Amino acid sequence: MVYTIMEVIPRHQCLIYDGSPAKMLTAIGAHIKQQLAENVRCLYLNSPTMVAGLRSYLFAIGVDVPEEVIKGRLILSSDQSHFKDGQFDADEMLRQLEDAINLALSDGYKGLWATGDMTWELGRDRNLKKLVDYEWKLENLFQKYPQLSGICQYHLGTLTSDTVCNGLVSHPTIFVNQTLARLNPHYIPKSSPTDPIATTGELKLFVQNLCALQPEGGWNRL
Repeated sequence: MVYTIMEVIPRHQCLIYDGSPAKMLTAIGAHIKQQLAENVRCLYLNSPTMVAGLRSYLFAIGVDVPEEVIKGRLILSSDQSHFKDGQFDADEMLRQLEDAINLALSDGYKGLWATGDMTWELGRDRNLKKLVDYEWKLENLFQKYPQLSGICQYHLGTLTSDTVCNGLVSHPTIFVNQTLARLNPHYIPKSSPTDPIATTGELKLFVQNLCALQPEGGWNRL
């Protein structure tokens, strides 16, 4: 089933893509602009290069980036303080996100929209069990806070297929572009953390088809 972004859909989405990360800046940037217009604080977590690229793209589509950052409506970050001894600390990441949503609400915003690149969030940590547990806890956080929405970005070019496929089955909805999302037919709802799934040919084909839906071009000022 396909939804436009304007419809009521699950708020915990994944974006799976291949090729240059720059090509996704148009979709992410347009979505951020829309969220800002609706008085939703936006948090973007990625590498310094991608943060600079998004900053440039937002400026190009008419967002007053310095003003939005000063006001605190827009947070562009490459922070990795959720690492512990150089490893991804899921509980610390979730604590920071919960603090961010509570701060956004106390500051008078309708909510928090957050997106992060999983390559940057995970760093060198490729522990699948840790990823699956994190996504399960993150989904619970989304259920706890209806004012929270966001997109987990999975880049097929920098993550293993096992990582991407386990990320896929952890999200109820797939972000296609700034106006389109679809229910995830491979989503596995869980009442408790489970072991990582085995990557199948069906899942790999589905991921390839998702990547084929993404634009070939993109914002190239990186």
